[in-house]
Amino acid sequence: MLAKYATIVRRAAALTAVAAAIMVAVSAALVGALIGVAIVTVFFGISVLVVGRAARVSPGAMMVAALVTYLVKIIALAIIVSNMNGATAFSTRTVGFVAIGCILVWSAAQVITAVKVKMLYVEPEQPAARRGG
Repeated sequence: MLAKYATIVRRAAALTAVAAAIMVAVSAALVGALIGVAIVTVFFGISVLVVGRAARVSPGAMMVAALVTYLVKIIALAIIVSNMNGATAFSTRTVGFVAIGCILVWSAAQVITAVKVKMLYVEPEQPAARRGG
């Protein structure tokens, strides 16, 4: 199951990287675009790492890890955005647009790949001989 999830993450990351490269190449505010890409990459990367490690423990731990990382990321994003207020070294508008674009591409890629990859969401029952009964 983890191998198939890794496939979903790889494809989503690849498509996001392509979209980010296009947005950065077209953007006049290169620094703002790079900051937007960095924010999205770090935030989604943290989620993948934390939830992936928690999945090895149990499905319950995976759900708790996902919720906690979501809460921490929302708080961190609020802090980052509030500190950007009034910045003149880069375009904050470009940061926002590039971040939204990368988030949409990442999410769409995950959904499309998850639909195409046949992943079991319930562990198949093992035969009685293998269970020891």
